[in-house]
Amino acid sequence: MGNREDLIAGAKRCLYDKGYARTSIRDITAAAGGVSMAAVGYHFGSKEALLNEALSQASQEWGEQLAQALAAVPADPEAGPLQRFEAAWTRILTTFETYRPLWAATFDVIGQVQHAEQARAHLAAGLEHARLGLAQVLAGLDPGHPDAWAVGGFHQALLTGVMAQCLIDPERAPTGHDLATALALISGGSPGSRREQEARRDA
Repeated sequence: MGNREDLIAGAKRCLYDKGYARTSIRDITAAAGGVSMAAVGYHFGSKEALLNEALSQASQEWGEQLAQALAAVPADPEAGPLQRFEAAWTRILTTFETYRPLWAATFDVIGQVQHAEQARAHLAAGLEHARLGLAQVLAGLDPGHPDAWAVGGFHQALLTGVMAQCLIDPERAPTGHDLATALALISGGSPGSRREQEARRDA
């Protein structure tokens, strides 16, 4: 790898180990194998820009792993929307432990946005991409679909909230089944009727 790639890899390690706010340029260059501090300015302009790029790449890697995990379990063609929703969210939650440091770093960055415009703008751009990506991966809606933005935003809201609960109280964080049950209730159904439908389908 060249200096640029080494710096990104070092910045990822620092994000995971120390978080966004506590990472210094010296930390990054040490983690990058002794790359000079001047290289940060040359390749990225600032420490913040480097950390933002590292977080963006780490998030993209998570998205790719998620897409692979979902593709590895073909959807049941007879499953209803709630069953597909539950199956997808169950798979999402299996990625949490592997990517726990990424989620901790993400929330660390969110805590800085009020005082760091560059970080806020970078997160906002990534959020737009994430919404459309989630709509495509979880609901099969192409980015041009008129409902992709709304559906992706719904899944993004769930993702942020559920991952926060996994970080804070992992033993009691909602499961995919919990989320599907809640969605059934909110939309006017009931967990009982949903279980009855599943039983009839499996009979």
